[in-house]
Amino acid sequence: MQFVIPQPAVATVPVAGSDAVFPVHRIYCVGRNYVEHAKEMGGTGREAPFFFMKPADAVLPVVPGVIGEMPYPSMTSDLHHEIELVVAIGKGGRNIAAADALQHIWGYAVGLDMTRRDLQGEAKKTGRPWSTGKGFDHSAPIGPIVPAAQAGDVEKAQIRLHVNGAPRQQSSIEKLIWNIGETIEHLSKYFALQPGDLIFTGTPEGVAAVKQGDLLEGAIDGIGELKVRIG
Repeated sequence: MQFVIPQPAVATVPVAGSDAVFPVHRIYCVGRNYVEHAKEMGGTGREAPFFFMKPADAVLPVVPGVIGEMPYPSMTSDLHHEIELVVAIGKGGRNIAAADALQHIWGYAVGLDMTRRDLQGEAKKTGRPWSTGKGFDHSAPIGPIVPAAQAGDVEKAQIRLHVNGAPRQQSSIEKLIWNIGETIEHLSKYFALQPGDLIFTGTPEGVAAVKQGDLLEGAIDGIGELKVRIG
């Protein structure tokens, strides 16, 4: 097969403790999946889950011991952080039951759903898609993926984010409105999940703006850390 233009590079994420990488197929994100964050964004609690997407090459992979550099994006003056557990799919499927979902998970990572909040807010007001607010370049910083068997008790892990050393977000994965299995069950009704898919599972309360020069340090127990500086 001959391509008429150079073939784009495959987006990848490093695997913890290995030279191997995880190829990214699609990035799905769950909106408002913690009660207190849902409230701070104008929701009421356990509403039906909804999803949006980022391009696969929106990932900004960061290896352990390194501070990733994320350029401050254009067309915004209100860039927000959202720390999240990321689920990496290793086995695809459609209409996956929540009870069977763990069989489809290859591993887990710490991620940031960076958001141009002002653009997202304008899109909400006019009923337009969120793509400019959520799907821009480098909008998905992510740490190494930890294989599921090495990740410990993910469902009860603590998740947190500090900005310039000060705490911003702190919660537990068990406070997800729709847990990992339920999220996969709902998502796989709409899309045939594929190996290489990433699912950003939602962020707890405490989202706020960041500026150039800020250092974001996120962590999830049993999975690792993610450090990103806004350039």
